[in-house]
Amino acid sequence: MRQSAIEIQRLDVEEGMRAIEFRSGDEPPRMLIADDDPSIVRLLADHCARMGFDVDTAHNGIQALLKASRTKPDIIVIDVNMPEVDGLSACAHLLGPDRPPVNVIVITGSKDPDTLERCEGFGAHYARKGPQFWDDLESALTEIHPRMAERIQKLSMREVAAPQIRRRPRVLLVDDDNDINRLLSSRLEKCGIDAAYAPDAPQGFRMACRDEPAVIVTDYFMPNGDAQYLLTRLRTTEATANIPVIVLTGRTLNEVTVQNLKREIRGHPGAAQVLRKSEDTFVLFETLKKFCGFEPASINSDDLRNPPPN
Repeated sequence: MRQSAIEIQRLDVEEGMRAIEFRSGDEPPRMLIADDDPSIVRLLADHCARMGFDVDTAHNGIQALLKASRTKPDIIVIDVNMPEVDGLSACAHLLGPDRPPVNVIVITGSKDPDTLERCEGFGAHYARKGPQFWDDLESALTEIHPRMAERIQKLSMREVAAPQIRRRPRVLLVDDDNDINRLLSSRLEKCGIDAAYAPDAPQGFRMACRDEPAVIVTDYFMPNGDAQYLLTRLRTTEATANIPVIVLTGRTLNEVTVQNLKREIRGHPGAAQVLRKSEDTFVLFETLKKFCGFEPASINSDDLRNPPPN
């Protein structure tokens, strides 16, 4: 991975168009940050909350649409490349003529002129990954909410190293069977996904806290703690509370166990899916696609349909 950042460019549909400032008095502006990289979401959310924004977060396009409709944020910071619904498609819906006005900063590493043109059409801020992350982000926020300029400047992180922007999604595999880990890791690499693996739940939890993967795929039965133990540790830790978890099992689990795995823990989601190891990996990879946004065409579908060993 390399360190990069975000360069903000202000794009107005009409010359002289001004940013909209919604709230008055002491009520903090509402901000929604949407990105499928948990480390970026947490870093931006922490910094913007310190600046005085009332921050909510989303980890994919569908979640961003649902939260934006419910909370009606004043400003949305949204990544272009997200699974399920990409950032530009979300903007097309959120910035429609029948929707309430909102300031948007679109984040992308692409230099595609079509992306720039679509942002111009939305009247959005265009955020391109480059060398001036904090300076340009804070400048954009000051433009949108000038009454917060003093606080934004006071808490500036312009001297702090730019966050690491992950080029490829990362999946953490947690299983005491290294054959499973190697098999899935090889197939994930063919899909353009970085894979790491841990032999048990305690090490998997430590790696999740350190690396903040896009998804965790875990075995159910393991020494030193099963999948329920791992889920509980993840959901009671801020950095890992919303990382999607897929549970694999070589044994049949009863309905009560499956429901317990999927049940919310302290307001955070349980297992996104519980799958049998005896099922072909095509089902697993279709589930992963929802969270990682890769194209399964990049790997032979026959390979995906060969089940992993029990």
